[in-house]
Amino acid sequence: MLFHWRRLAEEGSMSSLGADEAVVPESEVKRLQAQVRELERLLGKKTMENEILKEALELARPKKRTSPPSLPPRGGSR
Repeated sequence: MLFHWRRLAEEGSMSSLGADEAVVPESEVKRLQAQVRELERLLGKKTMENEILKEALELARPKKRTSPPSLPPRGGSR
């Protein structure tokens, strides 16, 4: 009976007591945690790349030149 329970627990087919949730094997939990860490690392890398590209784009855009205020024409009447 013990071996049967162990096999069921490893397969994740047992239900936890009182929680109505499936028991997940520890190896699966560790694998998923490692996957989450890897995805978070990649997200951080992509976020940093995105910020660098935004800054590069701002530097590469031509600056809008503001013309000085127009002066009144010469020789005009007062």
